[in-house]
Amino acid sequence: MFDALSDRFDGIFKRLKGRGRLGDAEVDEVLREIRVALLEADVNIAVARGLVGRIRERCVGEELSRSLSPAQQVIKIVHEELIETLGGETMKVTFASKPPTVVLMAGLQGAGKTTTTAKLARWFKQQGRNPLLVGADLQRPAAVEQLRTLGSQIDVPVWSEPTDPVAVAEGGLAEARRLGRDVVIVDTAGRLAIDAEMMEQVRQISGAVDPHYTFLVIDAMTGQDAVSVAQAFHETLALDGVILTKLDGDARGGAALSVKEVVGRPIAFASTGEKIADFDQFHPDRLAGRILGMGDVLTLIEKAEEAFEKDEAEAAAARLLEGQFTLDDFLEQMQQLKKMGPLQGLMGMLPGVPKEVRDAEIDDREIARVEAIIRSMTIAERTDPDIVDGSRRTRIANGSGTSPNQVAQLLKQFKEVQSLMKRMGGGGMVPGRKKGKKGKKGKGRSGGRVTPKGAAKPRFDPDDPLGIQQLQELQLPGRGPKLN
Repeated sequence: MFDALSDRFDGIFKRLKGRGRLGDAEVDEVLREIRVALLEADVNIAVARGLVGRIRERCVGEELSRSLSPAQQVIKIVHEELIETLGGETMKVTFASKPPTVVLMAGLQGAGKTTTTAKLARWFKQQGRNPLLVGADLQRPAAVEQLRTLGSQIDVPVWSEPTDPVAVAEGGLAEARRLGRDVVIVDTAGRLAIDAEMMEQVRQISGAVDPHYTFLVIDAMTGQDAVSVAQAFHETLALDGVILTKLDGDARGGAALSVKEVVGRPIAFASTGEKIADFDQFHPDRLAGRILGMGDVLTLIEKAEEAFEKDEAEAAAARLLEGQFTLDDFLEQMQQLKKMGPLQGLMGMLPGVPKEVRDAEIDDREIARVEAIIRSMTIAERTDPDIVDGSRRTRIANGSGTSPNQVAQLLKQFKEVQSLMKRMGGGGMVPGRKKGKKGKKGKGRSGGRVTPKGAAKPRFDPDDPLGIQQLQELQLPGRGPKLN
């Protein structure tokens, strides 16, 4: 969503780094560019003015003049103020001392409120809670049935009845107490636009269940309208937080940068995709880092920890370094990687990735193609790819819907990865492995440096599904010639 804004900041900072000391004129020029970038991203004009004003105040003070690298200091200031604009700290969700904790979901129709309600229930389950979903949206046809379907996917019960929304909410709260459920999430009805009837209904529901948290679900792609919607709901319900949906969309993203300062309530959660798992707490510092091209390593690590089994991953890494990594192992790792989400999104979380790589069209179907090839092999062929001859390649290609050349390319690349990883492991280039003249961990004759000085920058090549052409360019010191 923030690609355009990220590109603008990237250009601003590149020009900034090319300068030495920064005077008032240079600072004013940078701030004008930042202000234009924010307004083009549909950020509320008052929010943009306030953010630029705070940056200016810090840049023209002693903080910048004392810096040895004024350009880096400006970037640091922008980063810190952007975090503050987004909310400062991650909102902490606490639980009622006397269960259940009641959560009320509000929002306009089409914002993804019902799906978000189920996603929130899954998040509570991950925190060790036992939620109950209450379908109080009796306005939209099949809304309750949709909630039941989603609830079955995450193994969370749904309670509703065809009476009226207020009675449903009250009945759901009583049912939660009867079942011993410690979290109740009430899904309410929305409209295509704000009207008095909807506001009165959600106000009555709120009065009946006395929620500990009232979350407004906002479609991040609606731009400035999202801020207006938040203001209107807050006047009626006294919101506790906002949940942004569709942050994976292609809109400009100004709502995410505006809602906290305009409404005065934090963004609590964010939905970044259609899948139930594409949902988590909103971290202002992480989003600010991604907007400024600094990556989001913490989220990437969390996704990896959730997707990968630690023991299995360590065993696979050990087999890889010993040259015993099979195509079955590789297939298993690919399946784990797919759980982390689209590759395009993962690339945006890596720090220091060139813009050209971040913006490259990464087709997840390439993974499906490689997976199809491996699944078309016999167990013996996956274990020992050397036995795959011409006739076997043809059979595998026919079974996977690919060509014999694609099968041969995959097998060749896999064998080269095996060879290279074994050399890296045996050469002491992996921390914790005692190799080299002095027997120190992580250091051999290469001094523990994997990427040689002067090596080409990483790049994405859609024709290289295993991504090994970059590895092939590693001239490992003292370890023979580069692979061909």
